[in-house]
Amino acid sequence: MDLEQDGQKNLIDTTDCLEAIGVFRGWKNFLFVVIILCLLLLQGSFWLVNTGYVATEEQSGCDKASAAAAGEPEPIAEAAKAKEGIKKAAEQVAASPNEPAEAASEQPRPELAKTHFKMEFKHLAWLIRLVNVVLVFAAMLYCLAMLFSLKVSLIGRLGGINHIARAFFLSLVFLVFLLPWQVLWRQFFAGEIAGAMYTPDDLLSSFTALKDGGALYKTFYYLRFNGYWLVALLLLIFSYARSCRWAKAILRRLEII
Repeated sequence: MDLEQDGQKNLIDTTDCLEAIGVFRGWKNFLFVVIILCLLLLQGSFWLVNTGYVATEEQSGCDKASAAAAGEPEPIAEAAKAKEGIKKAAEQVAASPNEPAEAASEQPRPELAKTHFKMEFKHLAWLIRLVNVVLVFAAMLYCLAMLFSLKVSLIGRLGGINHIARAFFLSLVFLVFLLPWQVLWRQFFAGEIAGAMYTPDDLLSSFTALKDGGALYKTFYYLRFNGYWLVALLLLIFSYARSCRWAKAILRRLEII
């Protein structure tokens, strides 16, 4: 009788642990997708600035200065020049109709305006700040989900402790590489220790200094914004893969039992 009661109690405990594991697995998968999307948005924001599709404050200031010096907006000035060139060509053809149209072709042609997409940096800065807030909370909750999964596995003796323990420590290392330590480091020390996350001021100042920097600065520039990001992404993927192995180990052990 006691053996039957103990067996029923163990079965109930195992069922409760499996229900808790199901909850943590669902949140883990959701947070993994959120973190991946945030990391892709951060990397995309970097390349938008680096390729010139986002007008930085320096570029926008130069454009405004040139427009003010010209006395009129750039598109209006180009349209006026084009109209004047066409008018002169028409007058020349009317004055000498028997001559070939070579002189008319020598008139300056209006240049095609740039049609590629450009956005202001202040709008991109709001996106980066929002992504940073979501990314910090999602990464911390991901680590907590790994920790609680490890505790449930230990209490319920579900197996797969090797995989979930590795996944938990990989998630901690991922969090260390992710957080923007440069924000706190500048408050106490003269040097700088950066993380995969960056602020809009970090991106703008680094991109502005890239024009005057040498080959060594460019190397550190791309390692800062691409290397750290790649390391953090790989750590996250390895942690998630280990957690998937842990789930398979639990199912395999329950089938044996």
